[in-house]
Order: sequence, then C-alpha cells, then structure tokens
Amino acid sequence: MKHQGIKAVVFDLDGTLLDTLDDLANATNWALRWNGLPERTLDEVRQFVGNGVQQLIRRAVPEGTSEEVFRKTFSDFKQYYVVHCQEKTRLYDGIPEMLKALKSQGYRLAIVSNKLQAGVDELYERYFNDTVEVAVGERPEVNRKPAPDMVMAALAALGVTADEAVYVGDSDVDLQTARNSGLPCISVLWGFRDHDFLVGHGATTMISTPAELVNLLIR
Repeated sequence: MKHQGIKAVVFDLDGTLLDTLDDLANATNWALRWNGLPERTLDEVRQFVGNGVQQLIRRAVPEGTSEEVFRKTFSDFKQYYVVHCQEKTRLYDGIPEMLKALKSQGYRLAIVSNKLQAGVDELYERYFNDTVEVAVGERPEVNRKPAPDMVMAALAALGVTADEAVYVGDSDVDLQTARNSGLPCISVLWGFRDHDFLVGHGATTMISTPAELVNLLIR
C-alpha cells in the first residue's frame, strides 16, 4: 500500500541518483592544473561537493588564491565540464528500477540540484525523462540549496504541497534543504557522505539501496 499522504518524491541528483564524482574531480583537477594550482584527491573533491560547482572550485583552490585566479579557474572548470561531464558519470545500481516502481505506483517525481540548469537538463534528457517530471537546477532566479526555493519550485510544478512530499538526498546540504522546505528527509548511504557524517548532521531515516526506498514508501 502506498505510504499514507505522500504523493511526490523530490530527489537530489549528484550522489543520490547519479555517481558524478569522477567527472567532477577530473574537471576540477584539469582547471586547477591549467591555472598552475595544486590538484585535489578524489576524497577531497567528495567533501567539496554539495553547494554547487562555484563553491566546489572555491573550496578546491588554495587558501589565499586571488579572486581573479579563482574566477579564471571556475570559468575553465565550467568549459571543461560541459564537454566531459558524462565520461564516467553513471546511474547508481538499482536507480532505474526504483524510479519506474515509484512511478508505477503513482508517485510524482522531481529532481532538485545545485548543478547548473543546463547540465541538469542534459542529464535529465539522457537518464530521467521517462520517469521524472520536473528537474530544477541552479539558475539566477532560484536560490540554490539549502534554501527551499528549488524544492518549492519543483512542488509547484508538480501541483503538490510540502506535506504531500518527501525529500531524498545524500548530504548535509540535503538534510538542511529538506528541513528548510518542511519535508521529511530520507538519506541514502551509497552517495558522497557516510553513515556517521549523516547522523552527525541530523539524519534519522537512512537507506542502503534504492529498493529500500520503494519498500519504505509502498507498504
């Protein structure tokens, strides 16, 4: 039986539906290297993601880097990532089956991501246009997560209210976003943050596989 009162599921993208870490790290290190800056490890980049690509690069450049060098590095990152953003990116195992199962049970599905809207649109067309109805990315008129604006825009597009939706994400930013939006949060353990980190940031409901989400909602 469908979980009482829940009509929609709002998903984070990176670290929740898609494993984008390798491509983000490769683009980050290409931009750093191109500008004569030290590269970062995969684990460092893992900790830097979550607040959008601009914040990713701001965290990746060395402390004390000039604003001019930062802006140039960020610009180079964007140019490189647009071309190379899908070389290693992939859906996590079980995600397609989970989305199809939820849709078949009548759930309305949305994505909210701090990735630039153009990138979200491209990934949406490749992976999600047969199951997900709305995909909101970073754009000038919508404040990025953890502000509630993206979630509110997605819910408005779906025609559901906050008390009819649940949020699914992998990070502290997602926990904050859900809290700010008035949605319960389900944290996934296959993404960019581990169990102890999520618990330390207030996670109370966690799942280890996409199938667990289906079982949690459809019962």
